[in-house]
Amino acid sequence: MPHAVDSDVFKPLEKNEIEQLLEDSNLADKFIIFWNNRNARRKQSGSLIFWFAKFLEKVGRENATLIMHTDPKDPNGPDLLAQVNNLGLTNGEVQFSQQKIDSKQLAKMYNIADVTVNISDAEGFGLATLESLSCGTPIIVNMTGGLQEQVTDGKSWFGVGIEPASKAIIGSQDIPYIFEDRINEDHFIDAVEKLYNMPKEERAALGESGRQHVLKNYNFKKFNLAWQDLIKNTLEKHGSWENRKGYNSWELIEV
Repeated sequence: MPHAVDSDVFKPLEKNEIEQLLEDSNLADKFIIFWNNRNARRKQSGSLIFWFAKFLEKVGRENATLIMHTDPKDPNGPDLLAQVNNLGLTNGEVQFSQQKIDSKQLAKMYNIADVTVNISDAEGFGLATLESLSCGTPIIVNMTGGLQEQVTDGKSWFGVGIEPASKAIIGSQDIPYIFEDRINEDHFIDAVEKLYNMPKEERAALGESGRQHVLKNYNFKKFNLAWQDLIKNTLEKHGSWENRKGYNSWELIEV
């Protein structure tokens, strides 16, 4: 089942409103990369910071900012504050948004960003990048799981999709197997440079085409109809409580 996003909340803001938000945040004239995920191992939060530092070596530390909406001290992930300090990214190059915020505030963060990133090595879908596209902000993603169908419809692209440099099949006793896809540092930096060097008008057009992709394929009307069809087809094929097929009912009369 596909996800859906409220396009009346996650929507592009007026240009003057975005400019004011950037001015208030002291981020005007910065290339802004936004990352909205839990700080967990598979999300590759640590890799992102280290690779962003390499990107800054190419474009200059004063020209770009990475905003991470996450808990840098999450016990399921690395200590991101320690990483930032060790890399010397202590002058606003990396900024953390740690407090829970409502959807409208989150939409503002997507709007001020130039690109939203998700480089998770295993992702069922990745709702943050869908919200970003709905706001008209292009994405950079690992071509794994549901991220693949967000960044492209098979014909057009709504950002940059990075093919994994390595693939592994892992699993557990409860989950027989799952693909673990890792991207390469150089490929990531190339993807960011592509968006960084892209004219603002072209980047805006890329984001707008992404919003149209979301409006067409991930709207709530389509989402609701898909669930209705699934439930209806399941009832017709397998029955309900009183007439389930392939199921024997038992009743305990006496112990």
